[in-house]
Amino acid sequence: MGDPALSEDSQQKPSKGWLGDRPGRSLLRIGAALFGTALAGTALAMVWPKPDPVGADVQSSNGSLTLAPLPEQAVMVLVVGLDADTINATSNQAAPEGTSNADSLMLVNIGSKQPVQVLQLPTELAVQLPGIEEMQALSTTWKYGGIALTSDVVSELIELPANKPDRYLILSRQSLRRFVEGLGDIEVTLNQTYKYEDKSQGYKVNLQAGLQTLNGAQAEQLARHKPKPNEDHQRRARQRLLLQGVHQQLAEIDAFTVVPELLNVFSNQVTTDISTTEMLSLMAAAISAPSPPVITELPLAPRAGQQRLRELKPDMSLPIWPAQN
Repeated sequence: MGDPALSEDSQQKPSKGWLGDRPGRSLLRIGAALFGTALAGTALAMVWPKPDPVGADVQSSNGSLTLAPLPEQAVMVLVVGLDADTINATSNQAAPEGTSNADSLMLVNIGSKQPVQVLQLPTELAVQLPGIEEMQALSTTWKYGGIALTSDVVSELIELPANKPDRYLILSRQSLRRFVEGLGDIEVTLNQTYKYEDKSQGYKVNLQAGLQTLNGAQAEQLARHKPKPNEDHQRRARQRLLLQGVHQQLAEIDAFTVVPELLNVFSNQVTTDISTTEMLSLMAAAISAPSPPVITELPLAPRAGQQRLRELKPDMSLPIWPAQN
């Protein structure tokens, strides 16, 4: 995170939703999260929405078999994409090299018979973290406090209801590759050719303009591509293409046969508090959604010069997400 931070004036006047006025709450929640680990099994059973006994199951492509019961209530999942190749890697082998950071952050809201809602959270957003004087990028919450701090910061930023998000899913670069390979490659349409190489990271991008079928390695290239430090917004736009491609592929596969095997492989590559049964339920809801995902991005104020960190758009009315149906 070696780029310039916010100017002195902007640090003195944080936008609504930053954590500077409630650092004590963050520390208490981190401690509570550690204590609660021992009770995780019981807690999960209590908070997970029960399946709807009369809800329709999602059908496979042959129209005769079902994947899983749909969830009775919408479930909000915090997705954390790490810049490390594996979950427990001691180094991210990225630039700048160090411990893992949250390279991508999203909230995903999945309910029955409604479009999946995705909120992209800008990792360059400036936040005030407990015990740290200078403003930090949202991406560093993982490094400083893991999923407990990351969830707390995100919840405060957009004023989520109590006990939201319901679940979390942490992916490494390797798990992204394995997911795409298990799904059967992803089709995207690129409006330009991307070529880039960083020998220090052993990282190279070579994607052509037009309709492309991406394998796991190419999907990672598209998701990570950011040739300049301040091009976070452009990278999120490319990640949206990937999300749309995943949705399209899910609609075309035989879900009954592909998805359980995919989750069996995928579950060994991620860290999550979502059980396999719950994951099948969420996948069923996503596949049977009446329309494509609605993907939005947390709005930011215009960048001031070449500063690295950003502020939320001023006078933003909270809460802004998820949209109520």
